[in-house]
Amino acid sequence: MKIDQAQEPDYEVAKISHVGFVDPYAVEGLLILKAENGKEFHMRAFSGEVARHISSFIQEQRNTVPTIYNMIEQICEENEIVLVKVKIYESGEVLRANLYFTGKKDIVLRNYRA
Repeated sequence: MKIDQAQEPDYEVAKISHVGFVDPYAVEGLLILKAENGKEFHMRAFSGEVARHISSFIQEQRNTVPTIYNMIEQICEENEIVLVKVKIYESGEVLRANLYFTGKKDIVLRNYRA
């Protein structure tokens, strides 16, 4: 798979439309991805802490994002690469993701837990 390859027909292009919590104690996070055609994809089974970090990032409060994400951002900036695409797919009982970066060099990180 090349980064600039055309979108595959069995994938939907989607953006985060909502971030929240499944439970009243904010232990489990919930994310809704919405495609351009209105189709929604719900993701859960990740920590409430991750949901808070996603919300902070969307609100451009990046100083509250954990160090590992800041480190990845700095590595990308110093190597002049940007994240251009994320593909999320089912793998058994879990969701996995491929991360696509481009810039000086194209990089694809495959099979990470989504």
